[in-house]
Amino acid sequence: MGRAKEIIVKVIPSKIANEFVKNNHYSGKVVQNSSLHFGCFLDDKLHGVMSYGSPLDKRKVLPLVQPSLWNEMLELNRMAFDSYLPKYSESRCIAISIKLLKKNAPHIKWILSFADSTQCGDGTIYRASGFQLSSIKENSSLLMFPSGDIIAAMTIEANFTLPIIKKQSSFLNIEHKYRTRTEWIKLGAKKLKGFQLRYIYVINKTCKITVPILPFSKIDEMGAGMYKGKKITLAERNMRI
Repeated sequence: MGRAKEIIVKVIPSKIANEFVKNNHYSGKVVQNSSLHFGCFLDDKLHGVMSYGSPLDKRKVLPLVQPSLWNEMLELNRMAFDSYLPKYSESRCIAISIKLLKKNAPHIKWILSFADSTQCGDGTIYRASGFQLSSIKENSSLLMFPSGDIIAAMTIEANFTLPIIKKQSSFLNIEHKYRTRTEWIKLGAKKLKGFQLRYIYVINKTCKITVPILPFSKIDEMGAGMYKGKKITLAERNMRI
């Protein structure tokens, strides 16, 4: 594992975490629901951030693991690392963050996370970290605008006052107002093709995943093996851990 063993993981303020995420995450965006941020330090400098928080719609995901109460799960909703960290750093950092949760937040029973192969990858890091694969579905919820920005359709329809939505109206020189995804597509936005993979990590072993656990081979069977929107083989993905 080399220098990955030297990484120090600790809780950091949201202001520092969010600035790092904006500069290093492929989306350039933070998740407003994030409430717990772990910083990953090597050589006394911040080189990675993992942000945890509540899912956007907890009612839909809470039944995935039972027994589980409203405050007994978290979503790992942002991971951002720079190129300074050595190989195996991501999986090691996740493992340390889970240990810290066990020690300092023992009421947290399980963790949810999603891999977006449309823009990033199919979850190699989660598989290396002991997460279970519970869903693979085609993802057509992302739109690329003529400006080059990529935005989730749910975001477009949920809050049209966001600065990035205003930016699209300005870029297209049109009135800024609420528009459905269909209207934005007519204005030039394009659907991106890819997959969304759902991963679960059960901390409290008295809890059970209530949905079928999929073998990792299912990723290739469904043609969902991707990295940054491009098809990739299992062997190639394993090399990126």
